[in-house]
Amino acid sequence: MNTPDIIEQKSADWVDFRRDIHAHPELRFEEFRTSRLVAERLTALGLSVHAGIGGTGVVGVLDGTAKVTDGLHRSIGLRADMDALPIQERNTFGHASTFPGRMHACGHDGHVAMLLGAAEVLAAQRDRLNGRVVFIFQPAEEGGAGARRMMEDGLFTRFPVDAVFAMHNWPGLAEGSFAVRQGPMMGSSNEFELTIRGKGAHAAMPDLGIDPVVLACQVVMAWQTLISRVRAPLDPAVISVTQIRAGEAINVIPATAVLGGTVRTFRLETLDMIEAKLGEIAQHVCAAFGAESVFSFKRQYPPRINDAQATRFFQQVLQRTEGVKQVHDNLDPTMGAEDFAFMLQAVPGSYVWIGNGGGEHRSAGHGLGPCTLHNPSYDFNDGILPLGVRVWTGLVQQFLPEGFGPPATAGCLRLKTPTAGLNRQSGF
Repeated sequence: MNTPDIIEQKSADWVDFRRDIHAHPELRFEEFRTSRLVAERLTALGLSVHAGIGGTGVVGVLDGTAKVTDGLHRSIGLRADMDALPIQERNTFGHASTFPGRMHACGHDGHVAMLLGAAEVLAAQRDRLNGRVVFIFQPAEEGGAGARRMMEDGLFTRFPVDAVFAMHNWPGLAEGSFAVRQGPMMGSSNEFELTIRGKGAHAAMPDLGIDPVVLACQVVMAWQTLISRVRAPLDPAVISVTQIRAGEAINVIPATAVLGGTVRTFRLETLDMIEAKLGEIAQHVCAAFGAESVFSFKRQYPPRINDAQATRFFQQVLQRTEGVKQVHDNLDPTMGAEDFAFMLQAVPGSYVWIGNGGGEHRSAGHGLGPCTLHNPSYDFNDGILPLGVRVWTGLVQQFLPEGFGPPATAGCLRLKTPTAGLNRQSGF
């Protein structure tokens, strides 16, 4: 049976599975039911299945049985994320979330269904595959760094790959369209907190205290000069103070003020500079007025940088795939973050956006729009499921015979950065 026949026959089943996952969302590192269903399906397809990687992650390994004509055994990794978000769903259709306060508001249910569909198609064609496919079902993309956990659990040392790829739906991008980009595509994600310790006083007698609120305002404005006067103008970066917490009474100057926020960059060198300068500026501003400062900075996700060669290859595959109407290569990157970046730090690869449409797929029972990511009225577009499966299938079929670089040897992975770096917070 050829690929179009399988996709036509199986599409309805994939939609049903996707909607079942949507109705039973699970938060990061709690994807027990989802992982079990994924493992059961992969096992039924005859794949070698490995559960519990990085907590609730699942890996399925498919070895092709076709003869390797050039003596090189290539391996490709495909990744889908599984976790939901702590959002109350507003949709009322039949597959709406059955769990209060949880929903698949980012389309990970669709990503899982597409990758499982690809596994089903490729498993039926293993006699025509001359290499290995590693299907990666990752937990905790939404703030839990599940990709890093899987890496720390030996993902690419246990299952070496020559390249790894991921695909994420993108609302507003037309159905049948894709977006690719070489180099930085999403920013790093980082958090900071500053505690300013001043001296409380009556609001009518500010000279008797050290006002941490005024200092907080000065620090915030001083920090912005890092973007306007220290960072190179053509080097994108964002410093956003999103929280200032101080005081309990209108007529009292508080003793402390706490600031919190986020930093986003495309370059780690820029991130190093901003992290150091944030603490230094806060310390000197506070010291000038007799206050103390306690600064902390947490690096979460590194910038997601697509390998140029892998991205060109993915783009060529897309352009040859039936049903793909347009491939954009000029969309602006976003400062939003994605933990697939951890995998791309270790292995060449690429991450693309598949158009989820403008909301035309939404039927009766959907909540108020727009149907954007992390929106309580969001729903994955089932109409793009077959196309996603065709893309994954074509990517594997075209990568394994020729690849785009030297293959990984058994038990040996061409790491771009040392795996030890994954355990250093300062490395991200």
